[in-house]
Amino acid sequence: MSTLDQRARRNRRDAIVRVVGVVAATAFACWLPFQLEGGDIGLYDRMGLYALVAIGLTLLMGFAGQVSLGQGGFFLIGAYTSGLLTVGLDPDSRLVDPDAGIDPVLAVVAAPIVSAAVAVVIGVPLLRLRGHYLAFATLAFALIAWSLLYAQDRFTGGQYGVTVTKRLELFGHQMSGASHAALVWGLVGLALLLSTTLVASRVGRALQAIAVNEPAAAASGVNVARYKLQLFVFAAALAGLAGGLFTFYAQFLGPEDFVIVLSLLFVVMVSIGGLGSFYGAVIGAVTIVYVEHELRELGTRGSLLGWDLPPQAPSILSLGVFGLMLITIMLFFPHGLLPGLIGAIRSLRRRLGASRRSG
Repeated sequence: MSTLDQRARRNRRDAIVRVVGVVAATAFACWLPFQLEGGDIGLYDRMGLYALVAIGLTLLMGFAGQVSLGQGGFFLIGAYTSGLLTVGLDPDSRLVDPDAGIDPVLAVVAAPIVSAAVAVVIGVPLLRLRGHYLAFATLAFALIAWSLLYAQDRFTGGQYGVTVTKRLELFGHQMSGASHAALVWGLVGLALLLSTTLVASRVGRALQAIAVNEPAAAASGVNVARYKLQLFVFAAALAGLAGGLFTFYAQFLGPEDFVIVLSLLFVVMVSIGGLGSFYGAVIGAVTIVYVEHELRELGTRGSLLGWDLPPQAPSILSLGVFGLMLITIMLFFPHGLLPGLIGAIRSLRRRLGASRRSG
């Protein structure tokens, strides 16, 4: 058997193992919410929603080298798209006619489509920028999207938000609580399969060439601009899908759910898992959501270490801890916190093994 045949067989075997592993993990993730109780289900649901956004963002940052601080804006667009379509778009009757609008399933389907369309429109000019210029431009987009919630308050409800009374139903089953969380994690598994398959394909090889050396990839015939735009749109669609599902998780949409720091949290999630690591992005999302929950619980105490805590303590603690985490990762773990820790453990094991052999 030739070397090429052996390599092809090994690649097929690895692909089968990868698919089976993702399917098994997804089945477990969908089963788990039915074993949880109360607020733990909602926390687990939010972990899955943020994991969807993080998967798209790690693909964008890890292979296209695009640091986007605007994923919170696409998450917002997806949420309000599904919410407004569900309750209707008539500003004079929307808030008093909760039965208006289209079916929630169609509204959720529309959410990633609208987010992707917006990404196409803004992506063509924005992706001409590089580095921190692109990061600030996408952050400006998120700020504009957030400010429109107040500027167009006849449709969005402004500071009063939008209440969604309809429930998401699939095949006659209401998707709420554990069922909603299972649906979200099922889509996380599907997103993982799509992303890993994409990277393993011919397109994935082009993306890897872009990640390693963009000028060399362009010189070899890779259409860098097109691939970057496609990744940007795909990441926006995943964020929009997560936002659309968030509507029927919260049943209420308000500006406080889409604060600007949310975009920074998505970057921290990806930084923890490592750029280009889809499984790491999921781990990062789960970690950050859990840590944020614990910090908010800590901030609601009357005092901490003998110091009286102000009412803004939950937000202050979250911003401070996540800001410190991001600075630490950028300085000491440029490839991600999880890959950095794994590399450090392997290096320590090699040193211990070498010392034992020499002793």
